[in-house]
Amino acid sequence: MRHDRVRAGLLLLAAVLVTSACAEPPQVPPVGLTGGWSTAGCEFSQPPVTTTVGGHTMPATPPALDAAMSRIDRGGRADYPASYAGLEVDQQQARALVYRVPSAEFDDFIRLNADNTCIVVRDSLHALRELTRWHDRVAADLGMWSAKGIRIVTISARHDGFGVEVGTQDVERARTDLQAYYGAAAPLIFIEQGPVRPMTQPSPVMPEPKPVG
Repeated sequence: MRHDRVRAGLLLLAAVLVTSACAEPPQVPPVGLTGGWSTAGCEFSQPPVTTTVGGHTMPATPPALDAAMSRIDRGGRADYPASYAGLEVDQQQARALVYRVPSAEFDDFIRLNADNTCIVVRDSLHALRELTRWHDRVAADLGMWSAKGIRIVTISARHDGFGVEVGTQDVERARTDLQAYYGAAAPLIFIEQGPVRPMTQPSPVMPEPKPVG
């Protein structure tokens, strides 16, 4: 009898092990290359493009690069919001820099849409979607912070994904109070920023009255 119980227990254990081995592992999104990478177009020399405006020669974005940037920006915002942070153009070297939280799927999208242009991909800490939420949250609380004596002059999400810049005259107090309210992990970067001064229109010059007679 005892032998039968031991045998039944071993069979049950074997059934559990087989079931566990056949179970599907959880799907984890693949992480892209960390540390940055660049597209094949960067292997070739890309001469800068210039344009002339009002007799002045200025750098310009090559049309093919501009089109590639537009595709990546639209696709990043629409289809890869958990990864895409932003981009910038380097007109002197005829290349674009794309910032993203590493993602293999978004990296493949960038390769597909870069064509023959030079796209340099760099890591970021936060995606644009996350930083936009923080931007909007702080903006919604401006009245509260003003009532507490903290004047926030500017709020902007950095295109490199490193955080939301909060411009204020009293940096130390703003850092202390906002981090205490939002949490130390909030991606807020405090910079010194004076009050915004409106541009003044020059006073019109009135013509001198002509003498009569």
